[in-house]
Amino acid sequence: MTSRPATTTLWRPTGPKELDLVRELNWRAWPPRLPEQPIFYPVLNEDYAIKIARDWNVKHDGAGYVTRFEVESDFLARYPVQQAGGKTILELWVPAEDLDEFNAHIVGEIHVVHEFR
Repeated sequence: MTSRPATTTLWRPTGPKELDLVRELNWRAWPPRLPEQPIFYPVLNEDYAIKIARDWNVKHDGAGYVTRFEVESDFLARYPVQQAGGKTILELWVPAEDLDEFNAHIVGEIHVVHEFR
């Protein structure tokens, strides 16, 4: 019996277009970044993800979603936690060129846990 690797829960606030692309990838990967998006920003705090989805994605995209997913903790160790404001505003900065490898370390599916309109 193989043991499951230790994982870290991450959240990603997203708009409808990115969510459609995640759905097309069978809820198992994030789509490639656009040229103006050199970094993929998953966050470490559900409340922070809710704030972005509710306050930013709804305003700019008409809807905002919070997704939750698990990534192998050993793999994530290469990305230092970035504090982007207050104590709970924590995110990872994953370079766009690392996203395929990042996706390969997602364990299970990406789940939508909140929706705002």
